[in-house]
Amino acid sequence: MLNPSILEKLQQISGKDHVLTDKADLICYSYDATQRQFLPDVVVHPADADEISRIMQLANAEKIPVFPRGAGTGFTGGSVPVAGGIVLGLSRLDRILEIDEENLVATIEPGVVTEDFQKTVEKVGLFYPPDPASLKVSTMGGNVAECAGGPRCVKYGVTKDYIIGLEIVTPTGDIIKTGGPTMKGVVGYDLTKLICGSEGTLAIMTKIVVKLLPKPEAKKTMLVMFSSIDGAAQAVSAIIRGKIIPTTLEFLDARTLECVRNATDLDVPEAAQAVLLIEVDGDREFLDGQTRKISAIVQPLGVVETRIAETPEESEALWQVRRSISASLRQVNPDKYNEDICVPRSRVPDMIRKIEAIADKYNIPIVNYGHAGDGNIHVNIMVDNAVPGEQEKAEKAIVEVFEGTLELGGTMSGEHGVGIMKAPFLNMELQDNVIDYMKTIKKALDPNNILNPGKIFPSDVRAH
Repeated sequence: MLNPSILEKLQQISGKDHVLTDKADLICYSYDATQRQFLPDVVVHPADADEISRIMQLANAEKIPVFPRGAGTGFTGGSVPVAGGIVLGLSRLDRILEIDEENLVATIEPGVVTEDFQKTVEKVGLFYPPDPASLKVSTMGGNVAECAGGPRCVKYGVTKDYIIGLEIVTPTGDIIKTGGPTMKGVVGYDLTKLICGSEGTLAIMTKIVVKLLPKPEAKKTMLVMFSSIDGAAQAVSAIIRGKIIPTTLEFLDARTLECVRNATDLDVPEAAQAVLLIEVDGDREFLDGQTRKISAIVQPLGVVETRIAETPEESEALWQVRRSISASLRQVNPDKYNEDICVPRSRVPDMIRKIEAIADKYNIPIVNYGHAGDGNIHVNIMVDNAVPGEQEKAEKAIVEVFEGTLELGGTMSGEHGVGIMKAPFLNMELQDNVIDYMKTIKKALDPNNILNPGKIFPSDVRAH
């Protein structure tokens, strides 16, 4: 419980209406998509960088932990207040400040919803490619904090490839700017890239400078069904070797297709054991040629059926196969552990076989889908935690999934981050001296460890 004098100072900074202490309000900010719950002492919604600076100065002086929060859609507990303290909600900083159509740059605040930003720039013929699955509700500040990806990153890259400047508030309350609106800039360390992906542990973003692209003229979608996951994986490499970089290359494995068949009326042939959802974009006149070329490249690799959309409505129907997955998983079991491993794309079949062996070993269903173009697999371990022993089996399976991933030269997280969920496994992937180097940076920028403590690194912070 915070001292009443601290609450009074927070009210003086941001206004009484923007400082929440009722338990019902606090519960709303106590969890994210992991469903792990930690109750904060107070939630504050500042209006601008100056208010955030004053809050951080107060928190630093009083040694009060501060947890920045966007929409709370993260899958690793990155925004949950594990040590109580202050949740700093950034929803009031939600303006698109400028769209520079000449220089293809926009300046926005962190509370802007990702899809809203995309639609706004597309109205003037521009394009912001990163498209995390949560884009309808996730905010740009959270996307930058986690370096979000999405289906389109196989062609266009991830969030950090589009963030060229920031205004940030440091853990000690300083307001500084990094980078800027130019496409080049090599004066000093690249602090912009350091902050991007730092999971809210090094600074609080108050402005984001975003690089934009011209909006592609058109896109075309195709759904290709294969008789094996090996054929689908070989198709991915073959397409890219054929000098075609699709906008998206999504895959679904056999277990996923089984879920889709059982939970929806979508027509997926029984012979199909893997699916690639492929989308290309660019000049309209070239798209038909690209889809024909892709069809020719993949045909010898065990294709069961190919469907090519000719209209936006048909494209949406093809995407329904992918979008139906989340709802269909609940037909398997009520509880889900969602991991986002990433392996070299040629090793996807090897990883799927490892996961199938783990599923058989623990007798639990594991459903896999994801971004085949960059080897990013979403591993969904489906259990019923009400059944004794199920949670323990899931936790053992997760460790073996990580071990298998690292054996294939992969990483434990392609886009979800570390947060609290993967912190205990950090030294499986990173050398001790690498972790120490990261901790040195954290200590230098946040000497009192008040900004999002307990995240990324295993910590002795006591759960509140």
